[in-house]
Amino acid sequence: MAAGSVRDGTGDAVTVPSGDVVAEVCATRLVPVIVIDDASAAAPLADALVAGDLRCAEVTFRTDAAESAVRAMSADGRLLVGAGTVITAEQVDRATDAGARFIVSPGFSAAVVRRCQAVGVPVFPGVATATEIIAALDAGVDLVKFFPAESLGGVGMLKALAAPFRSVRFIPTGGIAAAQLADYLAVPAVAAVGGSWMVAPKLIADGRWDEITKLTAEAVSVAAASRGK
Repeated sequence: MAAGSVRDGTGDAVTVPSGDVVAEVCATRLVPVIVIDDASAAAPLADALVAGDLRCAEVTFRTDAAESAVRAMSADGRLLVGAGTVITAEQVDRATDAGARFIVSPGFSAAVVRRCQAVGVPVFPGVATATEIIAALDAGVDLVKFFPAESLGGVGMLKALAAPFRSVRFIPTGGIAAAQLADYLAVPAVAAVGGSWMVAPKLIADGRWDEITKLTAEAVSVAAASRGK
C-alpha cells in the first residue's frame, strides 16, 4: 500500500497506508460500527450521521441487508463508507463492488488482507495479541483494529500492546461506550475509535434518527477536542 501522512492525537506525524481514505479515517478519529437489518433504513441513517457532522461509517457484514446498505450509503456521496466483519476474500469483492472504500475484519486473515491489497482497498485487520500484530506487520499493515477492546482489558491492555510496536496505530472497537471515548483517544497509538453506541441497532430499528444525530454530534465533539491534546 502507498504511504501517506496524517497527524495523530499528539500532533506528531504518522505514516499510514493507502492515501486519502486512511487519512480521512484517522482525521475523523471516530468510526460508527453499524449493524443494519433493513436496507431501507440506510438513507435516513446516512442523513442522521451527516447531521451529526460525521462523514465516516462502517457497515458490518453481519446481516442480509448489509451489502445493500453499503451500496445505498456509498451512493449517497456524503459518507466515507467501509465494510466491517469481513472474514473472506469473497466478502471483500462483494463489499468493494457495493462501494465500500475500506475493509475491517474482526481478526487477522491473510486471505482477506491479500485480496484487499490486490484490489487496492485499505484493510484494518483485527488483532488481539502481539503475535497477530506481528502477522499484520509481516503483511504490510500497520493500522489495525484492536478487538474486542473492552473484553481484552481496555485502555490498559491497548497501551501494553502498543508499547513494543511504535510504528503501529490502532482502531479500538468492541464494548466501548461514550464515557470511555476520550480515554481511548488520549492514547497516542490510537488513530480512531470504533463504537456502536451512537448507532445502536434498536435506535436504527425504531427510526430514532434525532437521537442518533445527537449522540453522533456529542461523539464528534469529543473526537474534535482530542485532536488538540
